[in-house]
Amino acid sequence: MSTPQSAPTLGAHPTGGLNPSRSETRDLLSHGTFDLLVVGGGILGTSVAWHAAQSGLRVAMVDAGDFAGATSSASSKLVHGGLRYLQTGAVKLVAENHHERRVLAKDVAPHLVNPLTFYLPVYRGGPHGAAKLGAGVFAYSMLSAFGDGVGRVVSPARAAADNPALRTENLKAVAVYGDHQMNDSRVAVMTVRAAVESGAVVLNHAEVTGLRTTGGRVTGADLKDRLDGTEFGVDARLVLNATGPWVDHLRAMEDPGAAPSIRLSKGAHVVLRRKAPWKAAMATPIDKYRITFALPWEDQLLLGTTDEEYTGDPADVRATEADIAQILDEAAFSVRDEHLSRDLITYAFAGLRVLPGGPGDTASAKRETVVTEGRGGMLSVAGGKWTTYRHIGRTVMAKLAELPGRALAEDMEPLDRLPRRVPLPGIASPNAVAHRLLVDHDPGSRMDPLTARHLATHYGALSFDIARLVNEDPSLGERIHPDGPEIWAQVVYARDHEWAVTAEDVLRRRTTLTVRGLDTDEVRSRVEALLAKRA
Repeated sequence: MSTPQSAPTLGAHPTGGLNPSRSETRDLLSHGTFDLLVVGGGILGTSVAWHAAQSGLRVAMVDAGDFAGATSSASSKLVHGGLRYLQTGAVKLVAENHHERRVLAKDVAPHLVNPLTFYLPVYRGGPHGAAKLGAGVFAYSMLSAFGDGVGRVVSPARAAADNPALRTENLKAVAVYGDHQMNDSRVAVMTVRAAVESGAVVLNHAEVTGLRTTGGRVTGADLKDRLDGTEFGVDARLVLNATGPWVDHLRAMEDPGAAPSIRLSKGAHVVLRRKAPWKAAMATPIDKYRITFALPWEDQLLLGTTDEEYTGDPADVRATEADIAQILDEAAFSVRDEHLSRDLITYAFAGLRVLPGGPGDTASAKRETVVTEGRGGMLSVAGGKWTTYRHIGRTVMAKLAELPGRALAEDMEPLDRLPRRVPLPGIASPNAVAHRLLVDHDPGSRMDPLTARHLATHYGALSFDIARLVNEDPSLGERIHPDGPEIWAQVVYARDHEWAVTAEDVLRRRTTLTVRGLDTDEVRSRVEALLAKRA
């Protein structure tokens, strides 16, 4: 079994950060020979890198943008079985999703994945009746082994008492079931960290400009650092294309005649300030296949999503005015108007679902993972769901073990010998972490309870590393913006431990400042100044 000779060691960098400098990382990548080069640092690529590194392979991972910078940070923030997939007959997928959901919430990331009750309102003239939805949520609960209780139907009065924002006009009944939610960006960066702790070498903002070949086989890639223009290359025995919406672009580098393998569906979301507490999420049927969500998330209200075919440049995807209008109109089926005022909007975003090619509309398309092998031996993986990202990583690893000639199998620890429920970094009880942050913090610079809770639910036990930064420099304990819980120590931590190199990396993905509408020019300038100190 190979050992990761080129992997950076925790704490080895003179700044005390987990990640070495970009120049040091480029040196590791260009002078090492890797078993596997993963192109694409979304959640699928990161999952494969994590599992491959655990198996003993020498792994490199690069992304043209930030880790989880595209689709993987533009989800509905749900870890769920997918109730609507029962409508398409995908019972096996729902059961698989439920299993992974429970494992994430219990064993892998209980500090990052939180239970959430869902209300599914049934209105007169709606696409489904109360009896059908009652049976549906019961079957959904059964597929989850009743781990979140039994799906049931409650009266409109009971539902309205729990959530005053619920529109009750023409409301016949409300079906209730349980699922989970997360901050997708935070789970992604923790998974990157887990991959590095297992030996992977990673670099974001590094674009593949060409593929290296030996004897007609793809054996690496030429890259360009998009921050300073430095060109370098990585040699690897196998290249995995996990570039999401760009998967066919990289396949065309390998084989200009390769036929398209995927199609794209755009999903847009809108974030609004909450006018009142929400004790539950709402999932409202729009038609036979589509559901619109109204979710309490990060002290905000998250609405969405759309589902329409997208044929443009993936880099240009965004939430349009038409998307925003559609989302607000659909939310109004079940949410009272005063909670949907446009002046409450703090942010709108869109991402692209990667779906298998084929006929039919995107809303009814199956959410499957497709693994293909190209003419030059490059593997491509696309599609799937956030909830099952660990399962997809193991599926790709099984594919690697089956390659002709057992190219990597002899150097890999067999899958059945690897632990199946490896926790993400920082695993701990958020309640216990928040309590310790308040009790143990220097009395002279006592931490705000909202900040303590925010750190505990976004970093777990790693929150204590951030608290130490504040103890060393109390100015880092100040809030970045008075209307949000984040503190300046998080920017330093993101810079030194979480591969953040641009203001967008920090504001949009390492913190919640952008989604809260708090990324002012002054905040952005101070963030950029702190990031420059690492360079």
